[in-house]
Amino acid sequence: MVVTWRGAAHVGRCLDALAAQDRPHRTLVVDNASDDGTAAILAAHPCAPEVLRLPRNTGYAGGTAAALSFVDTPLLAWLNDDAAPDPGWLAALEDALAAAPRAAAAGSRLERPDGGVQSLGVRLTADGHGADVIEEGTEPFGFCGGAALLRTGVLRRVGGVPATFFCYYEDTDTAWRLRLAGWDIVRVPEARVTHLHGASTRPGSAPFHLWNERNRLLTLLRCAPAAVACRELAGFAALTVLLPLRRDRPDAPNFRPGLRTRALAGVLVRLPAALAARRAVGTRASAGRGAVWRRWAGG
Repeated sequence: MVVTWRGAAHVGRCLDALAAQDRPHRTLVVDNASDDGTAAILAAHPCAPEVLRLPRNTGYAGGTAAALSFVDTPLLAWLNDDAAPDPGWLAALEDALAAAPRAAAAGSRLERPDGGVQSLGVRLTADGHGADVIEEGTEPFGFCGGAALLRTGVLRRVGGVPATFFCYYEDTDTAWRLRLAGWDIVRVPEARVTHLHGASTRPGSAPFHLWNERNRLLTLLRCAPAAVACRELAGFAALTVLLPLRRDRPDAPNFRPGLRTRALAGVLVRLPAALAARRAVGTRASAGRGAVWRRWAGG
């Protein structure tokens, strides 16, 4: 499953790489109402992907959620439209899940075009951020959603994909719910992917930081221990109020009071749904939130 939005510059390369996979598969592209010629590229590509065209841009999270209601295969791959997997990528992920029946997801090795490591998975920081693992010896908490393989039935049973996140943290939130439900997540270094990170979302931009800050807090409200979620939400709000008074305020988008106020407003609007999701996550959990936090949250 590939989610694209205005991907005309790179989605063809992604489809070329999927066509070269050495394991049979079905290719589904979710097109988030692209208006840049992406639809014509998809229609003309020799691999003839199935295309689910949405009426509006729902982001990566919304597109992935739409795909989940559309597929009937036991495994579902998540792949960014700016990612090009090696020919053995899918086979390596499938074999890893076959060898680990308690694993619900298998993550890839994402590399920058220069060959440097971009992500070997996701770790939890002490304040609940989902951060890329870039060191071989670090066991990841979760998978990077840019390239991963999940058991479709398990994903549905733990609540699917948080479509309202729009973009970012849909993978960390999913990892939280899988861990709470007692499932493992494995890293597959042999599943290599070249990734043009942020081709559509411009990491470092104001929208990037808005989605990250809002969705981190929503993920904690949905999945983390209550004390952690309340601490981080209160701390974020307090810093937002105090920032205009600071002369040494960092010149970064996520320290702009206006952006942080918008992130808080986004959390408050979604708070009833987040708390309802929290209750649902709790009913499916076989592991305690505190135990998962203590095991995986680090510096």
